[in-house]
Amino acid sequence: MFKTMMRRAVALVAAAGLAMAAQAAEPIKIGSFLSVTGPASFLGDPELKTLEMYIEKINEDGGVLGRPLELVHYDDVGNASSARNFASRLIRSDRVDIIVGGSTTGATMAVAPLVQQAKIPFISLAGAVVITDPVKPWVFKTPQSDRMAAERILGDMKARGITRIGLISGTGGFGSSGRAQTLEVARDMGIEVLADVTYSGSDTDMTAQLTNIRNTEGVQAVLNFGFGQGPAIVTRNYAQLGIDLPFYQSHGVASDSFLALAGEAAEGLRLPASPLLVPDSLPDDDPQKAIVQKYKSEYEARWNSKVSTFGGYAYDGLMLAVKAIEAAGSTDPEAVREALENIRGYVGVTGEFNMSPDDHNGLDADSFRILEVQDGGWKLIN
Repeated sequence: MFKTMMRRAVALVAAAGLAMAAQAAEPIKIGSFLSVTGPASFLGDPELKTLEMYIEKINEDGGVLGRPLELVHYDDVGNASSARNFASRLIRSDRVDIIVGGSTTGATMAVAPLVQQAKIPFISLAGAVVITDPVKPWVFKTPQSDRMAAERILGDMKARGITRIGLISGTGGFGSSGRAQTLEVARDMGIEVLADVTYSGSDTDMTAQLTNIRNTEGVQAVLNFGFGQGPAIVTRNYAQLGIDLPFYQSHGVASDSFLALAGEAAEGLRLPASPLLVPDSLPDDDPQKAIVQKYKSEYEARWNSKVSTFGGYAYDGLMLAVKAIEAAGSTDPEAVREALENIRGYVGVTGEFNMSPDDHNGLDADSFRILEVQDGGWKLIN
């Protein structure tokens, strides 16, 4: 009798152990919706490749909390309505533990109310300040904000003695937000915006808008805030018109693909970007140097294509998610959300992240470096 009871006890313990092991081995689901195809594919393609690559690497190293990561991904083709539908599927059907995605501001803002209602952590890869300001408890993001970009650009202009500018911007979510932030920052910094023109995503020639700026008396420099093919068209038209003024772009075009689209017309322009585009130019004591060099070499070796700033946003988003899950010791949504909110001193590809209950981005304007196009490549200015 005693032996029979012991065998049953051993069997129950073994069964419980197997159940716990099975539960521990259940994958941690990372949900994602990205613009892998369509007009914003230059954002989503490197973002998806980055997530796929590093989830594989993390799993090869044993996963997180002893569990493998599983990527559940949908291509929203740059459409905000599709992004919302896919996010709903990730939350309700796929039952993901955290979402890392949202290539564009429009897609991100369409999804934000859903994650707020579902109470699931969401790390966006889009740039507009409205994503995290005002703070939304369940929404975080990795790129610097458009306001930071405006501060960095206008600060560089003032250092060059420029106080009167012309502004041209896209009418999409990113361009509109960037324009609004630029106007506010310019006012705060004592810079006059003498000309303020826009273009739509379907425009194929911005000569008229640039001629308006060129004919505005007193303009000392020009800033274009936008992303996609529009800024490349603006850059080519700028050169065609022979405008002999300092020219700036936003971080929305910080990639080698922009240089390929703009060609020789990009020579001399400046923009704010992460140091990922010029890792070897960083001083050896820069805490980001080893990280950006490693990411760049691993990405380019794996995909045989140039690294981009946008892939770097995905790298940071994934690593922040992993750090938060590890700190929480589980995938409990509230515990992960709280852990994200308390990440300090994480040095990533984009910059050093210091999150707080009042700051769900965790970066400052100094995380941007000013780059200039010289001899068809990027040159670190400051």
